[in-house]
Amino acid sequence: MKPFLLLAIRAEDAAADNEYDSFLSLGGLEEGDLRRVRLEQRALGEVDLGDWSGILLGGGPFNYTEPEDLKTPVQRRVEADLHGLLDRVVQADFPFLGACYGIGALGCHQGAVLDRRFSEPVGPVEITLTPQGRRDPLLGALPAAFEAFTGHKEAISQLPGHAVLLASSADCPVQAFRVGANVYATQFHPELDVAGLFTRIDVYKHAGYFDPDQADEIKAQAARSHITWPPAILRGFVGRYGQGRRPRAQAG
Repeated sequence: MKPFLLLAIRAEDAAADNEYDSFLSLGGLEEGDLRRVRLEQRALGEVDLGDWSGILLGGGPFNYTEPEDLKTPVQRRVEADLHGLLDRVVQADFPFLGACYGIGALGCHQGAVLDRRFSEPVGPVEITLTPQGRRDPLLGALPAAFEAFTGHKEAISQLPGHAVLLASSADCPVQAFRVGANVYATQFHPELDVAGLFTRIDVYKHAGYFDPDQADEIKAQAARSHITWPPAILRGFVGRYGQGRRPRAQAG
């Protein structure tokens, strides 16, 4: 099988490595099946789509709605790299799955309205599939409503007409959408379990997502949740686009 490409933007090693491990374990992938490029460390360079089964884009602290004069040179370079890549991904209808920051990247590229009206706190949120989502070959395997972890400062408030809305939540109208047949993005995290969320709470405790004094309470709430379905999206993506390869069995 051709490997999948994971594009990452997390500068903190603890969060970056946990994200990579989560995509591996919850996606049912071996290390040789997933190659990572940390875009906060180097430019993306040329990507030959023919070398990959699909592309994954994780989350991180960058926000597209940040004023341009407050964005670092690294953030501006990452945005330009992703915009150029998405030109080719969308044109080729190449398998792509973006999570959290990834929905902003794809949304901005496609002309969606991205703002800070529909931010959500860190923790579990009930996601509801739209009729199109229930018929979607990737998300349709999930229940009509399920819990997932979110935590974001910006979100899409309006999709362009050609995009297909797949999922929403009570406080965020666009939780997942698709462009073409194979280009996906979710606002929630299909790669995140409780242990991974604990890591991110610790790493981003002072990043403005929540009051630092509430960290233990947020962890306790997460520990009480029963989030099992979102990784099915990741496993389904791997199974669908990995040239027929069956994901390895997960421990437990």
